[in-house]
Amino acid sequence: MHQIALDLHRVEDPTLENFVAGRNGEALACLRALRETTAAPVSLVYLWGEPGCGRTHLALATAGAQCTLAADAPRDAFEALIADAGERRRIVAVLDVERLDAERQSLLFHLINRARAQPDSTVLATGAQPPMALALRDDLRTRLGAGLVFRLHLLDDRQKAAAIERVAGERGVSVAPDVIPWLIAHTSRDIRALLRTFDALDRRAFECRRAITLPLLRELLREAGPAGAPATAAPAPGDGEPKLRS
Repeated sequence: MHQIALDLHRVEDPTLENFVAGRNGEALACLRALRETTAAPVSLVYLWGEPGCGRTHLALATAGAQCTLAADAPRDAFEALIADAGERRRIVAVLDVERLDAERQSLLFHLINRARAQPDSTVLATGAQPPMALALRDDLRTRLGAGLVFRLHLLDDRQKAAAIERVAGERGVSVAPDVIPWLIAHTSRDIRALLRTFDALDRRAFECRRAITLPLLRELLREAGPAGAPATAAPAPGDGEPKLRS
């Protein structure tokens, strides 16, 4: 039997199109409008929520990796974006603001002020708490709270199941009723990881000419082994996303 090479740890690039919104449709619509330049000028957007809610995904999808700064990014990376903020329309993202040290808090404050002075620039910041609950300097908390603030909500198991079922329906494949609940309960809580695993399962079923059943899913994960099985460890600080290189 020819076997499909498994790469369940491959991370699909985050986009606004592959973000599963759940109850976060308002935030997603705002970011789409910003990216497509159809929104009125907004100098600051702040996304907050608990790990796994998708705030890092949305920041990277909106600003791009080259304009997204981790909380421990070098000073010169902040300064370069501050200097460039008024040169052309751009969206700059700063992740996990609660982790900023005093120096980088000051740099973020200046970056926000620069964006406010330029009608085509936007700062997109993310954090674990609402602005006024952050352990940051007072003027920075006030700045963050003065922009558009969106709380991001985790997908519940029903919404995750609905997303996988929608993919199955679009492909016209039949799935045994115990597969999706088991997949959600025993693998990853991240919807993108769940969809990657389901994609591998669908490909395996097609190649082997077998139905999509729980024994086939268990076989797939067993063959993938520790290197291929979906991660179940606690997420990295910020979002459950890989830490951005600074």
